[in-house]
Amino acid sequence: MDDGTPPPDSVVIERVCNGIVSPEAYTNSKGHFSFQVGQNTARMADASVSSSAAGISPRPGDPSFTGMYRGEISRQDLAGCELRASLAGYRSDAIMLSGRRALDNPDVGTIVLHRLVGVEGSTISATSLLAPKDARKAYEKGRNALSKKKWEEAQRELQKAIEFYPQYAAAWYELGSAFEGLQKPTEAREAYKKAVAADPKFVKPYLPLAVLAAMDKNWQEVDENASRVIKLNPGEFPVAYFLGSVAQYNMGHWDAAEKLAREGLKSDPQHRYPKINQILGMTLAQKGDFAGSAAEMKNYLQFAPNARDVDLVRKQLAEIERLAGPVVSPQR
Repeated sequence: MDDGTPPPDSVVIERVCNGIVSPEAYTNSKGHFSFQVGQNTARMADASVSSSAAGISPRPGDPSFTGMYRGEISRQDLAGCELRASLAGYRSDAIMLSGRRALDNPDVGTIVLHRLVGVEGSTISATSLLAPKDARKAYEKGRNALSKKKWEEAQRELQKAIEFYPQYAAAWYELGSAFEGLQKPTEAREAYKKAVAADPKFVKPYLPLAVLAAMDKNWQEVDENASRVIKLNPGEFPVAYFLGSVAQYNMGHWDAAEKLAREGLKSDPQHRYPKINQILGMTLAQKGDFAGSAAEMKNYLQFAPNARDVDLVRKQLAEIERLAGPVVSPQR
């Protein structure tokens, strides 16, 4: 951190090559990280990371793509590449990788995170700073088990961490994840609520609480949790705008749903959450703006061509275009 201390919790280290973001590693309890370039991308892409690091996977043509499958990295592979840390509420220094070669010293130095002004919440809980050694040890074991989807082992270790330190908000949050893996939504919800109670400015638990409430169709609770995320960190969680828009849509508040969806699109210039386009399209249809609705549905199909509901959305689009009527070309 910018005060010289290590982060109190894990941070995602990502490699950015010509605009393509590839999560590579997590930091350990001392803030250290180590990885072989390109080796962890597939694993990290499935990991639970902040929205600002929700990995855009490398694709053919990306300079970082060629070397990772032949077991070596050349200077050409790292051209236009940099390393940075990803943590919501913080700005990261960047370390340039251009010009580095395989036999160079692998120590790239220190990446410093700087707290953003005006951002109230964080994906790192302040309570983690006070966790005793035994609690942190059990917490790290629990997180490691979670990464391997060993849900029962994760539950045991995380409950140990909480026994050592009941105010351990991060451990309560990860315990909620373990309960979800065990398909115990009631227990998961209670764990997430304990995390919020321990640290109300800890952003992470509010999102799964909103999702669990949506599964129960408790739209007021969805809206409350999504709104809390937006208040704590308005710029880095587009999914919160999506959840809030869905809640407002289901409560019949079309103007509020449209406003949240449009704000969500502004916070998601890379279109990582195309569902925002879909809920905006559905909302505009309810307001009678069928042309605008059709445009957003087409955007959704463009940004999510392999989504499971593509056939349904195409049918919805056809009906919306029918309601919009024929497009009349201007006469010359």
